[in-house]
Amino acid sequence: MADDPHRSVSLTRTGPGHFEARNARGGTIAVGGGAGEDGAAFTPVELLLAGVAGCSGIDIDLLTSRKAEPTSFEISAGADKLRDEDGNHLGPVTVTVQVTFPGGEGGDAARERLPEAVAMSRDRLCTVSRTVALPTRVDFEVR
Repeated sequence: MADDPHRSVSLTRTGPGHFEARNARGGTIAVGGGAGEDGAAFTPVELLLAGVAGCSGIDIDLLTSRKAEPTSFEISAGADKLRDEDGNHLGPVTVTVQVTFPGGEGGDAARERLPEAVAMSRDRLCTVSRTVALPTRVDFEVR
């Protein structure tokens, strides 16, 4: 899959307002409107935020853990849902990175690398946040 640039998921309706998303490798996740039978299902907005945080988390982890294994690693993404003249959308997305490294030379090197790793993910590496930040056309087809 790494050589194929195309990415896709499919969703199958499991009930009113609820779906199961499936990737090409067979992984699944419940998607819903946040209410109803499976209130724990991720909403599409939550999945978008998880995509932003997850993509950058992977980048940052790969770039810093070469120096030292983190003792804790948490990353979150949040934004306000807006409804205005542009329709429904999110306001600015804030990604918060909290990483702790052990003491010593390796931990010091990882801590020093962390701001650069965050900047690299934000500015170049993270496909998800870069797609959100850039104007990206979304086309719909009805079959």
